[in-house]
Formats: sequence, structure tokens, C-alpha cells
Amino acid sequence: MKNFEIIQHPIIKREVSILRDKKTSNNIFRVSLKRLSIFMAYEVAKKFQLKKFQIETPITKTLGFDLKENIILVPVLRAGLGMVDGFLEVFPNAKVGHIGLSRNEKTLEPIDYYFKVPKQIDKSIVILLDPMLATGGSANAALNFLKKNGAKKIIYVCLFASPFGIKKILTLQNDIKIFTASKDLKLNKSGYIIPGLGDAGDRIFGTDD
Repeated sequence: MKNFEIIQHPIIKREVSILRDKKTSNNIFRVSLKRLSIFMAYEVAKKFQLKKFQIETPITKTLGFDLKENIILVPVLRAGLGMVDGFLEVFPNAKVGHIGLSRNEKTLEPIDYYFKVPKQIDKSIVILLDPMLATGGSANAALNFLKKNGAKKIIYVCLFASPFGIKKILTLQNDIKIFTASKDLKLNKSGYIIPGLGDAGDRIFGTDD
């Protein structure tokens, strides 16, 4: 499927299983989410361009490499915050913006309440972070916000994706590459991913009691 990639790796499958398990504590959930995000970040960066420069080892001079383009991470609040630390482990020089979206539980449509991103978004690779791609409403709104504010190179990284959400984003945002750790079965009547993991934000921040 064009512009869509499921990242396959034994460690990713292990972390996905930990996140799904309802017995996983909030603390372990956060730790597992960070590990999974680190692996996802490595895979996302596989085709990033490099710039060369000269460095000196204790023995001699040689070529060094760094990412050619600046990186901006944009988590969708709240749940996307759980992925930021893992991505910063891989992209320590990245800047971080934020998009605040809540979901109307009756219409399932996104409601925006906060948006702030770093300058030079038009000259950077923007990585949109959100654990769950369910109906696709929030993802589509977030992508539109980013484009409206000048983003030209956007990658969307989720961890669990429904077929409905995938189809919606690939249809409405056909210039966006989606990376995910799992393509799940379907959505239930409440718009939650099946089998999914429940509400990612609640499980990250302990508001699921």
C-alpha cells in the first residue's frame, strides 16, 4: 500500500503486546511506549538524507555525518506526549510543537483547543505523533493545521491504526506517509480501535481509574 508502512520487528511486537495488556500498570505502559517510540523513530529515519563534515578522532581525521534537515516533533495532545521522549532519544536536536485536539464523544469529530509550533516549520521535516489512528478525524485535522501553518514535509507516526482511519488519511492526505506498529481489525460503535489498547491518554497519565 502506497504511503503506508507497518514496521515489523520482534521487539516492536513485544512492546505492542505489553501496551495492549489491560494488566499493564501506568508506569510500565509509559516505559513500554517510550521503548516502542524509539524503535519507530529509527525506522522512520531510515531514508533521511545526511550531510557530511570533517571530524578528528584520537588517531586521524575522517568524515562525520549528521541529518541534513531539521526535525520538528508535533505530538497530538494528550496521548502523543507519551511518544515524544522516545523520539527525542533518536532526534536529540529536534524541536517540539503541540497540537491540542479533543474528540466530541457524540459526533466523534475533533475539536481544536491549542496549536503552537516552532519557526521554520516550512524548512523542516515534521513528524506528527499520535498513538492511535482510529476514525482519522483528529489526524486529518492535525495534518491540515500543519499544512496551513507552512509544513511541507510531514510524516505521520501512529502505533495502532484501524483500516477505516488508514483509508481516510490516505484518501484525504495522499501526500503523507503513515508509519504504524500495528494495523488492527476495526472500530467499535464508540470509535475505539479493536483490539487496540483502550484510551492511550488515560493509560499514560493514570486517568483510567
